[in-house]
Amino acid sequence: MTTPSRQVLLCCAIALVLGALGGCTSLLPTSRTDVASRWTSYEDAERALATMQAFEARRDDVHRQGLDPRLGPGITVLHFADVLQRFAAVVQSRPDHVDPGVNACLQAGQRCSGYAISVKKLSRQRVGNFWVDSLDFRRETVTTGWSVEVLLVFVDDTLVYKLVGGQPTIREVDVQRKPLGPLQGWGQQLAR
Repeated sequence: MTTPSRQVLLCCAIALVLGALGGCTSLLPTSRTDVASRWTSYEDAERALATMQAFEARRDDVHRQGLDPRLGPGITVLHFADVLQRFAAVVQSRPDHVDPGVNACLQAGQRCSGYAISVKKLSRQRVGNFWVDSLDFRRETVTTGWSVEVLLVFVDDTLVYKLVGGQPTIREVDVQRKPLGPLQGWGQQLAR
């Protein structure tokens, strides 16, 4: 082979490799946020919590559902003042519309306690062109998952109030665009 033919072959090989890497999103970073839980989805959490009825379920029933603060992360134990603070606005503005379970808690005083449960499963994945992302021209991150927030209130060991909320479906797209890529922050770098 002549020298120009080798150069053409080398250029073709480099172009082929760069083209293959250009669409290779598997080289982009990913991350996950999980709070350990038996629940695999928002609906799974709703189903599990639907079995617990106020003034019927006991603290042991709640623990059997995997919601024992000594064993599971994402569970905060609330004392009476914490529980009272969460309902203060409702109690002051509409005392005649207070839920019977909250009313039982207020009457019980320090015998009232609660669990605040926060479980989320999030996955963050960068998508797009590897080179455009790596050179900081454009970064697109897609976050998917779900989250659930639960408040359980007990008087002694009886569940008196349950509140479930959260986001059944999370899908967020974050796009950061820098037309100058790696040169975008050069002015700040020079100022240092």
